[in-house]
Amino acid sequence: MTERADDREENLTAATEARGLEALVSRATRAGKGPAPVERWNPAFCGDLDMEIREDGTWFYQGTPIGRMPLVQLFSSVLRKDEDGKTYLVTPVERVGIRVVDAPFIAVEMDVSGTGDGQVITFRTNVGDVVEAGPEHPLRFVDEDATGGLKPYVLVRGRLEALVARPVMYELVEHGEEIEVGGRRMFAVRSRGAVYPIMPAEKLQRLSA
Repeated sequence: MTERADDREENLTAATEARGLEALVSRATRAGKGPAPVERWNPAFCGDLDMEIREDGTWFYQGTPIGRMPLVQLFSSVLRKDEDGKTYLVTPVERVGIRVVDAPFIAVEMDVSGTGDGQVITFRTNVGDVVEAGPEHPLRFVDEDATGGLKPYVLVRGRLEALVARPVMYELVEHGEEIEVGGRRMFAVRSRGAVYPIMPAEKLQRLSA
């Protein structure tokens, strides 16, 4: 028991060093080859790192931006958000907590193909994920009380979402239409046969008046 505790202490110490961070990720079996199967791993919790993903998607380590995109992409491939609402970097042998101000990813580009029920909205994130909004990657819209605006999110994987960047949001709502949802007229968007309400149609009319 003591040896195992000592091992965890050593892992955490190593992870707080710059080279240790890269070593942490390199221990993930699929690091650099797309998202790792983190949902299947159940390693011990080794503490929190002084790492944060800011609201604009920038990653910081010990208060300094991580400027190397390949390293950010490696870290993003082993991210997991658990039922406790916390986000972790996870490898087969260790799990360390990080801070996320809003969403871990930003949707920075979108493409729309097809029309009506056949319409497909595809997003690209700031770390290179490409997802098609639909039943497996639903959209949700959250009222932003501070500004009176909206914040759209798309599920990327697990419980990890991407915040849709404001320019992309403007493009997204251009593809909205009035659709009856649950007996109420809603301004909504479609993708892969699913309908995602943005706001009641009457609210949009008031805002547009």
